[in-house]
Amino acid sequence: MCKGLATLPATCLKSAKDIKHKISFLLQKPELQPTDQKPIKEKTAATAAAKRVPTAAEVEKWKESFRHVMSSETGLAVFTSFLRSEFSQENMDFWIACEEYKKTTPSKMATRAKQIFQQYVEADAPNEVNLDAETRETTRQNVENACPRCFDGAQKMIYTLMEKDSYRRFLSSKLIQDLCQVQSTTAAQEKREKKEKKDCGCAEDRQELTGGA
Repeated sequence: MCKGLATLPATCLKSAKDIKHKISFLLQKPELQPTDQKPIKEKTAATAAAKRVPTAAEVEKWKESFRHVMSSETGLAVFTSFLRSEFSQENMDFWIACEEYKKTTPSKMATRAKQIFQQYVEADAPNEVNLDAETRETTRQNVENACPRCFDGAQKMIYTLMEKDSYRRFLSSKLIQDLCQVQSTTAAQEKREKKEKKDCGCAEDRQELTGGA
C-alpha cells in the first residue's frame, strides 16, 4: 500500500498549508475605488489571479526583472499586496488607472482624466502619488486638453519609482520568501509522491510475477 503524503512529517505539511493559507489571504485584492472599477469580466480575471498561488517558474521570472512582474496578472496581484503592506498601493492604482485611461472612449476622456488627476495627482489628493512639482504641473496642463497620453510623464515617473524603490524591497520581502518556501515544499512533496508511486508499481509487478505469493 502506498503511503504517499502520510510519510511526510506532519509539521512539514502543516507549515506548507499554513503558508499557502496566509499567502492566499494576503493576495485578496480590496474593492477598487468607484472611479477605478473594471468591467465585470476583467474584475473576475483579476480576482482569480489574486487568489492563485504562483508557480515556482513565475516567481523566478519576477526575480529577473520588474517588467516580468508588471506583465503578469498574478505578479501584479502579488506586488500590489506588497505595496499595500507598505501603505503605497496608490502607486499601482495610479499606474493601472493610467493604463485603463488610454482605452477610454474620446467622449469620456476629459471626464476620466479629471477624475484621475483629482484622485491621484493634484496636491492633497485622496490617493496622492509622489510626483515633483514640474511633472504635476505639466500633467495638470495636459488634462485641460485631455488626450490618450496626457498622463505619460507622471505614469513613467511612478513606474520608475516602483522599480527602483519598492521592487528591490519586494525581492527580499517575507512575502517572496514564503512563496519560495511553498514552492520548495510542494516540489519535495511531488518528488516523494512520484517515488512512492514508482515503488508501489514495482512492488505490484513483482507480486504479479510471483503469482500473488
